[in-house]
Amino acid sequence: MKRTYLYSGTAEHPVYTDVVAAASDARKLPIVMLHGGFHNGTAFLATPDGREGWATFYARRGHDVYVVDWPGHGRSPSTPAFLQLSMMDVGRSLGALLQEIGPAIVFAHSAGGPIAWWVAENYRAFVVAVVGIAPGAPANLIPALPACAGTSSDDDTGGHPVYAPIDRPAFVDRAFIRQFWANSPRFPQEAFEAYARSIGPESPRILNERFNIGGSALRLTHVERLKSIPVLVITGDRDPRHPKELDGALAEFLGADFCWLPDVGIKGNGHMMMIEDNHEQLAECISVWLAERGL
Repeated sequence: MKRTYLYSGTAEHPVYTDVVAAASDARKLPIVMLHGGFHNGTAFLATPDGREGWATFYARRGHDVYVVDWPGHGRSPSTPAFLQLSMMDVGRSLGALLQEIGPAIVFAHSAGGPIAWWVAENYRAFVVAVVGIAPGAPANLIPALPACAGTSSDDDTGGHPVYAPIDRPAFVDRAFIRQFWANSPRFPQEAFEAYARSIGPESPRILNERFNIGGSALRLTHVERLKSIPVLVITGDRDPRHPKELDGALAEFLGADFCWLPDVGIKGNGHMMMIEDNHEQLAECISVWLAERGL
């Protein structure tokens, strides 16, 4: 399967993008895959235990797949302004890529969710549908939290928020990775170290925006633009930051379809669904949803 790459984005925040070409001449709409915080696009390219990733899965089904590294993440260039990198900066870079490749379906994981909602609102002509994979919500649904070090990831009532001091990059340790990203029974634990080594630093501004620290999160002002396109929110039952009630409320706000995996007989998935042991089963669920909507 042909794999190439391109650099796109804005002049201030370029993005490296892996391109996995469709395996069929009868091409469907392209898919753009957007990772979450601290990660990079490798989670969509392959699993840490060596299985083919979602990018290949959808390319085999006729989609050109574009796997983005956020600015300053993975192979995308970093700049001295990394500490000030915002979700809107990432959104503008994604918007530039969409303008370059044409209208596409956007897959967004975790902290990629608020970015995708903003892009769908502000680059509506280039977003045909959005698939949110355990996605974060816009500021419309998240209470503003104080900008202080007392904000704790142990607070399950507030979605386990994390406050990041703004004078240095944010890092997470292996205990954090195990608690929030590699905690499910479906995670390939034998490849935990390989996965953990892929985790990098994050912009403190983006981390604070994710939890609406100081009221900083991205807010939607024209949510009706998202309600005019197909949107799916898909969530597993072993994700501590994404209980059914929370992501169900997000889906209702966006006018989206909501797939709580236990409701379709799939249990045990956590936050990193695209690399867990049933990742192809989940990709097929999304593929069926796309087909039902003519995508």
